[in-house]
Amino acid sequence: MQMPYYEQKDRENTLHLRELLKELPLFCVDFFRGIEPQTSSRTRIAYAYDLKVFFDFLRKENPFFARLEMKDITLSHLDQITVPDLEEYMEYLKYRFNDKNQEVVNKERGIMRKISSLKSFYNYFYRTERLSNNPAAIIKLPKLHEKEIIRLDADEVAMLLDAVENGDSLTKKQQAFHNKTQVRDLALLTLLLGTGIRVSECVGLDITDVDFKNSGIRIHRKGGKEVVVYFGEEVEDALSAYMEERKHMIPADGHENALFLSLQMKRISVRSVENLVKKYAKIVTPLKKITPHKLRSTYGTSLYQETGDIYLVADVLGHSDVNTTKKHYAALEDSRRRSARDKVRLREE
Repeated sequence: MQMPYYEQKDRENTLHLRELLKELPLFCVDFFRGIEPQTSSRTRIAYAYDLKVFFDFLRKENPFFARLEMKDITLSHLDQITVPDLEEYMEYLKYRFNDKNQEVVNKERGIMRKISSLKSFYNYFYRTERLSNNPAAIIKLPKLHEKEIIRLDADEVAMLLDAVENGDSLTKKQQAFHNKTQVRDLALLTLLLGTGIRVSECVGLDITDVDFKNSGIRIHRKGGKEVVVYFGEEVEDALSAYMEERKHMIPADGHENALFLSLQMKRISVRSVENLVKKYAKIVTPLKKITPHKLRSTYGTSLYQETGDIYLVADVLGHSDVNTTKKHYAALEDSRRRSARDKVRLREE
């Protein structure tokens, strides 16, 4: 029996994490085992990369650690790390060189994620009483400057779907592919714009996950939670047209269940979806950097403007914490609050 997509990815990530752990100090295995119940396999891989950067820093910048192999670093050594050491690490993260001697520039969010990973790491060993010091708990995360949320305007959404439908503005080479993928691309982008699902949720869809009777798709959220997301008439029309075409495709072995197929007749990848969104979006709005996640923001914005219900938006987008949603749509919230000022009349004119 073919393994569901999300289980395949989880298996791949777990095997990848085992390889990454071979490069880290031995005690790191305990940390990843300890956090497994509360984290996704993708999160654990991100932590592993972040921790490798930290241990590389210690060996490159700290004379004591320079004489140690990474595998020889112990928790006793980590107990000697001080707050100034971690502040130096934050400075190091701004500009560093990787294993290939290529310069890596981390901006605020990149630094914040790496420090957050380190805080989780220290907290685990401090909580389990295997470290007596926790300098990571004291250092402050870098101040984030809020970025403007990039999204498509209503007319840009219509223009984007028009560009997919007719393909007139594509290059000759792109048009050759467009003739083969137009129905699929239209269904895929209409689905992303009409439901706000994540790109990973989209590529993970199987044929059996689409329920036209109830106008819903079954997806697996982060952490493997299964939910049904409902779609409207425009999504239904685009999906129906693609499903008719999909019936005549002969998928590669192991990809029989996949809803969206590549030209190689394999399940379409996240990277391929990112590229096709970029290809069409450049035609419509060349100055905006549009990604699948920006299409998700576009849907969330439209839903909030139509309903004014931030809790509904959080639920549909699959945010476990409504504060995440509020943070993304704070500007819209403020706009709604400002509009309230003229709604109540104290005296008749």
